[in-house]
Amino acid sequence: MKKLVLAYSGGLDTSYCAKYLSKEENYEVHAVSVNTGGFSQEEIDRIGENAKKIGATSYLNLNAVSSFYEKVVKYLIFGNVLKNDTYPLSVSAERIIQAIEIVNYAKKIGGTAIAHGSTGAGNDQVRFDMIFQTLAPEIEIITPIRDKKLSRKEEIDYLKANGVEMNWEKAKYSINKGLWGTSVGGAETLTSEKPLPESAFPSQLQEKEPSKVSLTFTKGELSAVNGEKDSPEKNIEKLEKLASVYAIGRDIHVGDTIIGIKGRVGFEAAAALITIKAHHLLEKHTLSKWQLQHKNTIANWYGMHLHEGQYLDPVMRDFEAFLQNSQEQVTGEVFVSLHPYRFTLDGISSPFDLMNSGFGKYGEENNAWTAQDAKGFIKINSNAGKIYQHVKEQQ
Repeated sequence: MKKLVLAYSGGLDTSYCAKYLSKEENYEVHAVSVNTGGFSQEEIDRIGENAKKIGATSYLNLNAVSSFYEKVVKYLIFGNVLKNDTYPLSVSAERIIQAIEIVNYAKKIGGTAIAHGSTGAGNDQVRFDMIFQTLAPEIEIITPIRDKKLSRKEEIDYLKANGVEMNWEKAKYSINKGLWGTSVGGAETLTSEKPLPESAFPSQLQEKEPSKVSLTFTKGELSAVNGEKDSPEKNIEKLEKLASVYAIGRDIHVGDTIIGIKGRVGFEAAAALITIKAHHLLEKHTLSKWQLQHKNTIANWYGMHLHEGQYLDPVMRDFEAFLQNSQEQVTGEVFVSLHPYRFTLDGISSPFDLMNSGFGKYGEENNAWTAQDAKGFIKINSNAGKIYQHVKEQQ
């Protein structure tokens, strides 16, 4: 039997793939889930048990939370990346790392094929296939749901006919939880008019009394929460627990998909949004004017290429080098207040704070220049405008 590695979530599509590819195509199916945050041990055990019942020879859950942070999330924070100024790229960022981990595992066990349950109507098919083709062009990619254009009913009927009795009733809302946020899809996100109801979001409002939290950054990385040091990914998880009880970080993202159509998805990402905004505030105090301007441009391209599945293009390493270098003085503490459904950034403390330089206080004191210096600077600075206006009036 030929070895096949299946990107397995435990849902209907990948369960169909496990049964169909083992029974009809005679593959030795090795099901793999990649944990980029959000998996409990109970879920891992249940998914593995079901995979083997359906027809998988083996099941493995690969823990890639640290890898996800180091390879992707770190740079999304450095760049303050929000797609269309809204979405922290929760799912699209995960898929890249999941694809890399899966293809590496397929090589390790000598797999001749990789399968996934994507349809032909979404972004994930592009991200998965591009990573697989780039890193392992010799390995065949198999996608039964996409190729056979299967309906949900056809998949359920096939599984039932082959003795797979599980509750395949579709949940009203699809939830994908990870380190960098949770996506929420439902009937409302398929059209343009309606918001998601309160009940659609996994994190409900539990805390109504405001509280304060301090976030410590060391060279751009979240190194402590409320003074307690830990790894950045652990700190992100801690912050999520503190902020999610306030139902912070909810929104709906509207954007252009890789396949050319518009897409709409709900999400909640309390830790991601707070971290990005707090980091950005610290940068405003510690980076120069031109660092902030050019970094914003590069970060925008980094997020776009990541979304489009272009993670392996060498330009991404160039972007990362710039973003990493820009963080040399982004060290300090950011003070945040948590409220129901929102948060505020109260201020920062940093040894690299450019506001506390002693050169002057905006609107109050000019310690490093005289009134005559200011007049001369303004006169020279206005030359270009004066010249343009002069020539325009002559014509």
